[in-house]
Amino acid sequence: MKHVIHTLNKAFDNRVRLGVMAVLLANDAVSFNELKEALDLTDGNLASHVSALEKAGYVEVSKQFIGKKPNTTYTVSKEGKKAFQEHLDALEKLLRGQA
Repeated sequence: MKHVIHTLNKAFDNRVRLGVMAVLLANDAVSFNELKEALDLTDGNLASHVSALEKAGYVEVSKQFIGKKPNTTYTVSKEGKKAFQEHLDALEKLLRGQA
């Protein structure tokens, strides 16, 4: 049987990715600027972490223009919700001392 530590999802090891997922799960959709402000990140830092989550299939990106300004919004995919919940479940098991 696999030890619970091995069921943690490596995509969420980084605090920024963990924060991105937490913010997105608490909201239907979040703009780039809102996410950047909520997590106190630089443009490049946020972009690279969201890109990794998008590549994993956990985050969906929507790009559009509002007037002449670009607007990027993020939502959690169905796969992202499932993967993040499994990650949280594994963390809870670790906290309760269940191997």
